[in-house]
Formats: sequence, C-alpha cells, structure tokens
Amino acid sequence: QVQLVESGGGLVQAGGSLRLSCAVSVRTFTNYAMGWFRQAPGKEREFAAAISWSGANTYYADSVKGRFTISRDNAKSTVYLQMNSLKPEDTAVYYCAAVRSRVLTTRKYEYDYWGQGTQVTVSS
Repeated sequence: QVQLVESGGGLVQAGGSLRLSCAVSVRTFTNYAMGWFRQAPGKEREFAAAISWSGANTYYADSVKGRFTISRDNAKSTVYLQMNSLKPEDTAVYYCAAVRSRVLTTRKYEYDYWGQGTQVTVSS
C-alpha cells in the first residue's frame, strides 16, 4: 500500500511563495516517478510538474514554468513543489501523485496513487 500525504498549502498574497511537501509511505520510493497536479473550482484536474525517479529529469506545464520547481529527496521519500511568484490563477487544490515507473509522465490517468490534496489560495 502506498500512501501520500501533502502539506504546506495555505493563503498567500500574489507574488508570494509557498513550498508544498508530499511524504510518501512506500517500500522503494525510487521505483516511482512523481507528479504534482492541481484542480481549481469547476475545472478539471491539470498537470503542473513531474519528476523522474532520480530527480535528473523534470517537466513543467507552461503555466508554471519558470515559477515552480519540483524536487525530491529519495532518502526522505519526499517530493517538493516550490512555488514562487504566485498568481491568483494558481489558486487550487494541489495533489501529489505517484506512478510506478522511473520515467516521468504528464498524463494523470497513468498515475497509480494520489494524495488527499492541499489547498493553495492566492489573494490579489
């Protein structure tokens, strides 16, 4: 059983920063590529960022590129999302997800496990 627990969400003013964490309970964390997705009210869940098993490869949605950074600490079985220069349109519930693959993917249907989500609200 794989469990993902996100933390670090909250309320921030536009232009501010937040760092999300996702702690993963799994026997072999390095068997999994990881991703962050987000879902705004009334919208579908969308891809934000992904990272390969080693952290050597990352990929970002155009909407967050240059502002968000995904990283992982395999010794701690944790993945992070550093979010800078936040905008009101970044307001959403952010979900951490794991796929049993060493190669990253942007496709949400390919992910095997999901966290419960953490709310990020950016005020203007």
